[in-house]
Amino acid sequence: MLMKQLATITVIGRDKTGVIARVTNFLFEKHANIEALEEQVTRGQFSRTLQASWKTDALGADALRAGLAQLATQLGMEIKVRFTEYNRRQRFAIMVTKETHCFDALMKEKLKADPALVIGNHPTFAAHVKKHKLPFEAVSWNDRAKAETSVLQLLEKHEIDFVVLARFMKILSPNFVWRYKNKIINIHPSLLPSFPGSQAYRQAYEQGVKIAGVTAHFVSTRLDEGPIIAQGSFEIRPHMALKDIVASGQKLEATVLVKAVKLYLGKRLDVYWGVVKEV
Repeated sequence: MLMKQLATITVIGRDKTGVIARVTNFLFEKHANIEALEEQVTRGQFSRTLQASWKTDALGADALRAGLAQLATQLGMEIKVRFTEYNRRQRFAIMVTKETHCFDALMKEKLKADPALVIGNHPTFAAHVKKHKLPFEAVSWNDRAKAETSVLQLLEKHEIDFVVLARFMKILSPNFVWRYKNKIINIHPSLLPSFPGSQAYRQAYEQGVKIAGVTAHFVSTRLDEGPIIAQGSFEIRPHMALKDIVASGQKLEATVLVKAVKLYLGKRLDVYWGVVKEV
């Protein structure tokens, strides 16, 4: 039985007539089969992600890259391709800031994927990563556009399939998110859609809510509004101080983030009209 090659292709740029047809026709001419695709247009910016497969003896990787590069030049758009293999263990990157609890939880679990890279905006995290023998890259976030360009290059270099934000406390732009649509998993310290933003525990404390929680979700172009994968909650008891709420929340953050990654790796998730469905 002939083996198949699988690739994920992203097309990003200013929206224009004929983009969809040109990319689809190119793959058809190369005898590739389109297995899945998603596309969107936001403020004139076009983004399309598709998975294609073909028989290994019908099309070489170099020929596909060359053809897509030529097409990208003709369209004036960015076209990237990431090759994978059926049943291959996925490689993921972990993005961190200073807090270690979510990173530690991911390291303790026997996930059906390989952590291949850790990226942080504080170089001090390197010492924490060293004992796990993982490569660490410190990227300053003083200039977000420059930082995101550097991170995207690192993800491509290390052949990363998906990204986990383990309490990474920086906002990613649409320019970044579109390149890994529904492949960036974040943990947020509230029961979204309540209390978006960076001060979720403080908001819950000041509002006097009785039930707080955390949410693991795919990152979208809108802050803390991405499709929800998993949630967990805990009771706020009388006389709990803010630090007690934070401590309870952080324990739950680690648990729910790991659960979300496992669901993702189990291929049990489908995003339909912005809502995650288990399949």
